[in-house]
Amino acid sequence: MYKKLFFLLMILGITIVQAQEKNITGIVYETFGPLSGVNVLVKGTTNGVQTDFDGKYSIKASIGDQLIFTYLGFKTAYKTVGKSSTIDVTLIEDAQSLEEVVVFGYGTSKRSYTTGSSVSSIKASQNNARHNKINNALNGRVSGVRITNQPSTSSAIRIRGKSSISKNKEPLYIVDGVAIKNNYNSIIKDLDKDDIQKINVYKGHKAKKLFGHAASNGCIVITTKKGNYRLENEESYAQIHENKFKRVQLSPLSTFSIDVDKASYSNVRRMINNGEKVPFDAVKIEEMINYFDYQYPQPKDEHPFSINTEFVETPWNTTTKLVKIGLQGKTFEQEDLPPSNLTFLIDVSGSMGSQNKLPLLKSAFKLLVNQLRKEDKVAIVVYAGAAGVVLKPTSGNQKEKILKALNNLESGGSTAGGKGIELAYKLAEKNFKKNGNNRVILATDGDFNVGASSNKNMENLIVKKRETGVFLSVLGFGYGNYKDSKLEILADKGNGNHAYIDTMQEAQKVFGQEFGGTLHTIAKDVKIQVEFNPNKVKGYRLIGYENRLLNDEDFIDDTIDAGELGAGHKVTALYEVILAGTENEFLKEIPDLKYTAKNTKLSTNNYELFTVKFRYKKPTEDKSIEMIHIQNDVITNPSEDMKFASAVALFGLKLRKSQYINEIKNSTIIELAKNGRGEDVNGYRAEFIRLVKSI
Repeated sequence: MYKKLFFLLMILGITIVQAQEKNITGIVYETFGPLSGVNVLVKGTTNGVQTDFDGKYSIKASIGDQLIFTYLGFKTAYKTVGKSSTIDVTLIEDAQSLEEVVVFGYGTSKRSYTTGSSVSSIKASQNNARHNKINNALNGRVSGVRITNQPSTSSAIRIRGKSSISKNKEPLYIVDGVAIKNNYNSIIKDLDKDDIQKINVYKGHKAKKLFGHAASNGCIVITTKKGNYRLENEESYAQIHENKFKRVQLSPLSTFSIDVDKASYSNVRRMINNGEKVPFDAVKIEEMINYFDYQYPQPKDEHPFSINTEFVETPWNTTTKLVKIGLQGKTFEQEDLPPSNLTFLIDVSGSMGSQNKLPLLKSAFKLLVNQLRKEDKVAIVVYAGAAGVVLKPTSGNQKEKILKALNNLESGGSTAGGKGIELAYKLAEKNFKKNGNNRVILATDGDFNVGASSNKNMENLIVKKRETGVFLSVLGFGYGNYKDSKLEILADKGNGNHAYIDTMQEAQKVFGQEFGGTLHTIAKDVKIQVEFNPNKVKGYRLIGYENRLLNDEDFIDDTIDAGELGAGHKVTALYEVILAGTENEFLKEIPDLKYTAKNTKLSTNNYELFTVKFRYKKPTEDKSIEMIHIQNDVITNPSEDMKFASAVALFGLKLRKSQYINEIKNSTIIELAKNGRGEDVNGYRAEFIRLVKSI
């Protein structure tokens, strides 16, 4: 009897628990119809989704939970879950929301459908030897599909007799479940028939019903034999050779330049969200770590940044410890910033025509323009087959004139990047503001193919121009032919920073929350040199910063260039260290050295783990100032910032397939990141957690 009663109570309990959570569906609208890409989050959790092509969403929540709907440019909406399982929302436009939007994530929506009829299809077995491309395989063999050609262009696929042969009539492609962006279509059409298992062609209202507005011109669904096809592209990244462990007895000094660039994280995020394979060299761990905000204190002395260190256990290796070195640049109110002389150098070549390039660029720059003051000046130089000035230096209070010039920009032609840079610098030098912020802001996909296009030539050009006192910031847009290697060189040699903008939310981060750091330099040629105590440390490894390493003698050489620190910028570096007396497989034993004596000034009772030195110059000076900080050997409990930075580093190591980690499960990274999530006001850490979950 008791067993039966217990069983009934258990069943009742399970039923109640299951009844608490249910699937909530709905559509998010704006004034003109459904709104895609809206972030939907269950308040107080990391449970979030995005609306699909047709504004639809589906999320699990319980009665009483509050759903938060956010989208850049619209007021945030809140809805409480009641008895109904359907919640539709209409978002209201609000310009002020640009300063309030919470970024929750960019996860790929997944939908499944059961249809009564497949549309026209062609299997691999139906192809013959001469049909070696998708175009040829489809042409004349699938009802309603034809191939058209326009002079001086490649062939294009048209569905249901579309008369226009302009590119905006292209159908949507889906390869092995991944929607492909328009600028990849030419690559898709060169797929070899031998790689294809089946092609389904969806037409008219059925395509739109199944795949949303993106399939208004039809949809071609390709299934490959392997089922995991990923597109190759023409993006380029500088090769990275992972830092190895060094023995303190042989190399007691570690010297490198700071790096405030954050482009790698937003670029990697874009690849993961698009279902693309992430190239190893696209993963720069220091830029991924530095993408996030950390709670470092403001400087309290005459120096422009504070120094912060931690010494903790390594989350992924029991035989090593982890050291964090963090810098916090001084922040300023906008009205206290010096006047700016800005020259926008905008790539309007044919490669910038995609929606995620020039159109996104124009929207992003509007955020910057809206923050300009009367004392600020802005000019616009464009380049394609030739370079030209479309807006002469104009006061920041003439926003309507500046925005009109931006709105009139159109893409077309080849990319004479060198000519554009020379013209932009010439204009910036002509309007130079003494004791002001003089800067060229280059926005491009980096596809330089005419003029001074080699990396070395571009580097020499920028090095020469930075001597005028005009700095350079570089913004990367788009994908498929994104040239990270070139853009990073330009920013490094131009005394500036490099960011990658893939969405309007990222533009808001760069030009909104980080406005001061993006444009205003407070310290230049910032170098770090760490000296480890051989009595305490046997070996060490700098995680990341592979392309920022300096020779030890470069630290005190003021002619050697290094990174710049902007107002409010944060810089974080992690070292993995092997303590003295610890065995480690990555640090091989060496014979005893006869002539290398230990420093007798330091006894074994000394508590110094390492000494770190910093050198920097004021923006308008050429002589370095040195700072010194000593870290003791006491291991502490990791802060939330340390836990989260460790999680980001571990994710980067996994993406790079580092030899210094074993098989790490995503759940380990997620747990570490959750423990370090903290307050997370803007939702970027929650976004990272969902990104790790998605792969």
